[in-house]
Amino acid sequence: MKTKQQSASQLFEINESLQQVLFAVIVLLCLFSIISPPVALLLGVVLVNVFGNPFAEFNARAITFLLQFSVVGLGFGMNASSAFSAGKEGFILTVFSIFSTLIFGFLLGKWLKTEKKTSHLISCGTAICGGSAIAAISPVIKSNENQTSIALGVIFILNSIALFVFPFIGHQLNLSQQDFGLWCAIAIHDTSSVVGAANKYGAEALQIATTVKLARALWIIPISLITAVIFKNKSRSVGTKIKIPYFIGLFILAMLLNSYVPNISHFAPHIVSVAKIGLTITLFLIGATLNFTTLKAVGVKPLLQGVFLWVFIAVLSLVSVIYLA
Repeated sequence: MKTKQQSASQLFEINESLQQVLFAVIVLLCLFSIISPPVALLLGVVLVNVFGNPFAEFNARAITFLLQFSVVGLGFGMNASSAFSAGKEGFILTVFSIFSTLIFGFLLGKWLKTEKKTSHLISCGTAICGGSAIAAISPVIKSNENQTSIALGVIFILNSIALFVFPFIGHQLNLSQQDFGLWCAIAIHDTSSVVGAANKYGAEALQIATTVKLARALWIIPISLITAVIFKNKSRSVGTKIKIPYFIGLFILAMLLNSYVPNISHFAPHIVSVAKIGLTITLFLIGATLNFTTLKAVGVKPLLQGVFLWVFIAVLSLVSVIYLA
């Protein structure tokens, strides 16, 4: 018999085999590029809330692997010199936005009286790279499962909305490919939605957004060390707990191979195509984590903090990109 929590997260109770079939059908549609990344995300949300997710326990591992695989694969479609130039251009804005978001998040948490560790996780997720930052910071501050889950819930909800909202705003404001790529890399939380939104906007936006976002992700390391000092954890234990995003090195290697090894050009377009399919499936799986139970567990104060922080960084970075970049 299903628990009350399970029943609350889906509208119809159906045979698990049928759940698996529905799940497999959508994945197949993603494989054949029949559905776009935003639609895949939406289908994941609908599926989990209407029928449930038969593979819930495997979701997190699959999302991590597919996202990293997809990002590395996209590197084979990028030019190293252009990408590094974009990363250099966004460096100052990245540093300013990270620290201003963390400071504003701290003040917001105090004002809203959000639980301290939950508040810090939401701030780090917004400032750096969403779920990856939360996963890295959680063991450093020794947050419990509830605190981590709430922070992840806030970030995933807003991250999903961003995938639809940002391209629309970009087109309404007639942002250039370069401006949109830089904006979404700074203002959208997770790498998955950054890449999804930028890919929808254009090839140049995708290259800039991916490079700037991955460079931003490296800030997990110094922010984790600063966090350890703030939360007074022993520095000797921090080194083993910080989850360094090593796949970024593979992404850089893929770019270098594509840029300087002539024979790679024969295979690169096919690798990029497979990577984009992987990204679409990743977004579907992320959508399949957003059930009613997750939304309910988040609570008003953490969600408000996440929304205020998101609006802050989105407006600040947009104004900076348009008038200062």
